Amino acid sequence: MPVIQTEGLTKYYGDVRGVEDLSFTVEEGEVFGFLGPNGAGKTTTIRTLMGFLSPTDGTASVLGADIRDASALQAARARVGYLPSEPGFDEGVTGRRLVEYHGALRGDVRSEDLLELFDPPLDRKVGEYSRGNKQMLAIVIAFMHDPDLVVMDEPTSGLDPLKQERFLEFVRAEQARGKTFFFSSHILGEVRKVCDRIGIVRDGLLVELEDVDSLIDRTGKTVRASVGGSVTAAEFDIDGAHDVTVGGDGDVPTEAGADHAGVSDASAGDDDWSDEETTVSFTYTGAYEPLLRHLLEYDLRDLAIEEAPLEDVFMRFYGEDDAEAVVERVESGRANTETGTPDA
Repeated sequence: MPVIQTEGLTKYYGDVRGVEDLSFTVEEGEVFGFLGPNGAGKTTTIRTLMGFLSPTDGTASVLGADIRDASALQAARARVGYLPSEPGFDEGVTGRRLVEYHGALRGDVRSEDLLELFDPPLDRKVGEYSRGNKQMLAIVIAFMHDPDLVVMDEPTSGLDPLKQERFLEFVRAEQARGKTFFFSSHILGEVRKVCDRIGIVRDGLLVELEDVDSLIDRTGKTVRASVGGSVTAAEFDIDGAHDVTVGGDGDVPTEAGADHAGVSDASAGDDDWSDEETTVSFTYTGAYEPLLRHLLEYDLRDLAIEEAPLEDVFMRFYGEDDAEAVVERVESGRANTETGTPDA
């Protein structure tokens, strides 16, 4: 049985769609990434799975418990760790008191090790904590009862880069122990590092569901080739090439006899020489052999073939031509998820 399974899960706030007709599964032992910009429906999905919101239609199960069955879901949640995007702690008590409280409430199997790893200042009141310290305390509390499933909403929010990397390494180690993760994020790089599969949500609708590597492979490779002489974009109108751009580097003066990749020795010995070079860039989704055959018809000086960044994959499903607008949208501030309004 899947650890999480949704069937047509729908949540409306009056006439405003939070999410609609979500159907997916999260299998035991995987890290499932739920990807989308703020406002796409990620937090609505999480809060509905956790039983904080009631679905408008459809249903879901968490660790075999139907989310519409309050008593069954409550029992299942004893095996779930929850890491919200904005931890709502009592700021008048110390971190140590909160750890003790949650330990008494749900059990404490491993807080000592977790506190050594994430190290929030336990003897200070939470109201004096930085945003990063609050998040580290929330991580300790989410994992201290050694849950089977951890549901995380923007889990690295507020952490500095070193702590972010430490947390992602911790997630990988926990997965090796058999833990399952539902990982909501708008930070594309961290999704790429730890997730096995991702669902991409747009305006409350699931627009893609696939393993990360296959999705990126299907999106294509970024090719950048420098060739001698002048070429046009039309010359690279070949199967699998998309968005071809051509730019000339102009004349490049070189010392006599200096090495220049692909240049005949006949040019050596001159006092100086000049040579025109053109850079061709495009996204390529075909097989490598025909691409290389085509490139070798030219005086190939340099070639780089790289994996398409996850940002390009994301833009593909959001259908926006302006890359800066997409990045600004993805990296914008979070919406308040505690008011019952459409979410991040």
